[in-house]
Amino acid sequence: MALFEQMRANVGKLLRGIDRYNPENLATLERYVETQAKENAYDLEANLAVLKLYQFNPAFFQTTVTAQILLKALTNLPHTDFTLCKCMIDQAHQALDENMELLDGITGFEDSVRKFICHVVGITYQHIDRWLLAEMLGDLSEAQLKVWMSKYGWTEPEPGRIFICNQEESIKPKNIVEKIDFDSVSTIMASSL
Repeated sequence: MALFEQMRANVGKLLRGIDRYNPENLATLERYVETQAKENAYDLEANLAVLKLYQFNPAFFQTTVTAQILLKALTNLPHTDFTLCKCMIDQAHQALDENMELLDGITGFEDSVRKFICHVVGITYQHIDRWLLAEMLGDLSEAQLKVWMSKYGWTEPEPGRIFICNQEESIKPKNIVEKIDFDSVSTIMASSL
């Protein structure tokens, strides 16, 4: 992680001002993406700068680096980073389909996606079939599935059926209170007269 932090400071300087879109900085930014993948770190701003440079300079486009950026963006779900990155490129889906081995180079990728899946399952289901949960999490073995069930406090009260939670007990209402003072609207009211 020390290498990432050192590179982050250098890249931060590159991303200020007009140098952000200087194609001569692309090699440094691409190395930074690889460092993010190896050290389980993430920098959306730098990754978007790489994709923007690829837009401006299509001859420099690197499928591997682009796929790494997309995969790292997926590890940040439920945030919209993946959508931001995907909107900047046309070849994204094709690049991942042709190079599935790139997943191996992204430390923590599968666990990050599984965490997101567990989050969605937790807010969506009260009960789920064991086979379906195992499939959603990537066809996990029995032992692996038990680890994820334990991590989220899910139980199996009857064989083949997993209890996630009672959704009625977990509803959290929010009271939204808006406070508008008279001074903030008085100018609007005065101008409408």
